[in-house]
Amino acid sequence: MTPPPGVTVRDVATGDVVLPVEYSGPADGAPIVLLHGWPQNTRSWDAVVPFLHTAGYRTVVPSLRGAAVGATPRSRLSYRPHILTADVEAIIADVGAPVHLVGHDWGAALAWTVACRRADLLHTLTAVSVPHPATFARALSHSRQILSSWYMLVFQLPVLPELLLARRNMMARFLIRSGQTPELADRDARAAAAPGVRHGGINWYRGFILSREAAPATTTVPVLQVWSDGDIAIRRATVEATSRNAAGGFDFLAFTGVSHWIPDERPEKLAQAIIRHAAGPHTPPT
Repeated sequence: MTPPPGVTVRDVATGDVVLPVEYSGPADGAPIVLLHGWPQNTRSWDAVVPFLHTAGYRTVVPSLRGAAVGATPRSRLSYRPHILTADVEAIIADVGAPVHLVGHDWGAALAWTVACRRADLLHTLTAVSVPHPATFARALSHSRQILSSWYMLVFQLPVLPELLLARRNMMARFLIRSGQTPELADRDARAAAAPGVRHGGINWYRGFILSREAAPATTTVPVLQVWSDGDIAIRRATVEATSRNAAGGFDFLAFTGVSHWIPDERPEKLAQAIIRHAAGPHTPPT
C-alpha cells in the first residue's frame, strides 16, 4: 500500500505489532489523528486530509492492527478493546502532544473508547457513523439495531467469513449495495482480501464480543457525532442515544442522502465539520 506524495511514514511499535503511521500536512499544525474502519484502511481518508491541511492541521493516519500487512495477529484475543486502545495511546505518544481524534466505523468505536479511557490525550472527539460501544451494544439487545447488524453474528463463525472475504467480487457487490461506488468497492474489497488482512479485520468483531472489560460510560472530551441517513448498518436512534456518553459537550450532525461511507462520499463537508468542532466553541452538556 503506497502512501500519497508528501506523506512521511513512521513505524510505531505497540504490544505485539508495528503499525505504519502516515504523517502529512503543516509540520507545525495541530495534530488530527484519523482512525479508519473496516473493511477499509488509511486510503479511506485520502479525500479528507487535503481540506484539513488547507485549514492548517497536521494529519496522522495510522494503519490499524488487522489492516496493516505484517500487523495482523491471528488470535482474536489480540483485538480486544483494551489492546486496540493501547495501540492508539502509542500513536498519540509518538505524536508527542494531545490530539483531535476522529474515527469512522470501527475507528469511531475505538475513538469513543480512547476518549472515555484517556480523555487527557485528546482535545476533541469526532465519531463518524458509529456511537459509543456500550450504547451500540445496548441497542443490539433493546431495539431494531440487531436487524441492521446481522453480519456481526455471521462474523463470529470460524473460517467461513474469511472464505467469503477471499471472494473479492462478492465483497465488492456487498459494498456497492451499501452505497460505495464500484471503484471504491473494488479498492476496499481488494485490500480486505489480502492474506492476513482477511482474518485481521474480522477479528475486530470477534474481539468486541470477547471483551469483558467495559469502557467507561462517559468522556469529558467535547464530542461531535456524525451520521448519515443512507447508512444501512447504523440507525439514527442508536447514534443519537450516545449523547448520554458525552459529559463534556455533545453535537450531532446528520448528512442527508449519504451512505455509510461518509469520508469517501462527502470528504469536504466532513472535513469542514471536523475543523469547526476542533475550533469550538462546544455545546455544553445538558
